[in-house]
Amino acid sequence: MAQFIPRTVFPQQLSLPRSYYLGHHASGLSRMKTMLSSIDLIIECRDYRVPLTSRNPLFEQSLAGRERVIVYTKRDLGNQGMAVDKKRETIIKNWHKPSPTLFSNHKSKPDIQTILTLCKEHGLAYQSLTGSRILIVGMPNVGKSSLLNALRMAGVNRGKAAFTGAQPGITRKIASGVKIVDPDPEAGTEGVYLVDTPGVFVPFVPDTDSMLKLALVGSVKDTIIAPTTLADYLLFHINLKVGGSVYKEYCGETNDIVEFLEAVCRKTGRLGKGGMPDVEAAALWVIQRWRQGNLGKFVLDEVEVDGLEKKVMEEVRMSVSQARKQAKDTQRMRAKTRRTESVG
Repeated sequence: MAQFIPRTVFPQQLSLPRSYYLGHHASGLSRMKTMLSSIDLIIECRDYRVPLTSRNPLFEQSLAGRERVIVYTKRDLGNQGMAVDKKRETIIKNWHKPSPTLFSNHKSKPDIQTILTLCKEHGLAYQSLTGSRILIVGMPNVGKSSLLNALRMAGVNRGKAAFTGAQPGITRKIASGVKIVDPDPEAGTEGVYLVDTPGVFVPFVPDTDSMLKLALVGSVKDTIIAPTTLADYLLFHINLKVGGSVYKEYCGETNDIVEFLEAVCRKTGRLGKGGMPDVEAAALWVIQRWRQGNLGKFVLDEVEVDGLEKKVMEEVRMSVSQARKQAKDTQRMRAKTRRTESVG
């Protein structure tokens, strides 16, 4: 039998949308700006599986002037072994120096306690008459509300204060502050409060690969990109990162998404009329299985020492390109207006 060779390049998807920047994203960001005077710390959540792609430069541009902590969420869905994880996390921490960088599995009490301790220490240092107020921001569905709920339970032993869900857009408005640390008269502190915010997508995604990554981790609604395309992108990464052994209960190693999904249909009973495989339903199921950590755990981005620097340079080039395009569009509109006026 011939040795299986996984694909090393995923085909370009030129028809994919390159943005998911919605109205409530823009209004949410605008509201965050107006709140900055009452905020003394920002916690920015990013997805551990896409440490570069889940970075939104809008937060650094719009919310400058406040201390910032970066928390990489969903660590349990991307960890691959202690040595590999330690090397990756050392590189990521160096990207953000001197800002603190933490890695979190919201179900891990030690992880949550580490973040809570940082919030307490900040509250002690801040010494506000109304308590320390922390703004929690990030891309859609990155785990902000889950982190808030976990900190609230660990800090004041209270249940959910924010709704959570598998799809982006659950949080649409900025909430009032949720207490995660009680006031302490002896220490002279008035408590610590977290302010949950709606996820904000980047205005424009530089390439289709980044859009596919964001869709795969759930930052984009599943209706935006065809499930079979997204499942094919997942199969591509599974074969490269962990190998076909994670789906051996369905079929042998394959690069053929139709073969893979039809095998899943037969195994799980996802069949339509006449026993025809419902490949779209199978694709959605496979994607959800991976998001839950059941089809291999791995990081989609390549984490390199100069990775963040390259990402920032790419954003600068894109901004310049977008500015030039906007200038050309403006010139064309002015020329069109002049022609219309001259005819009139």
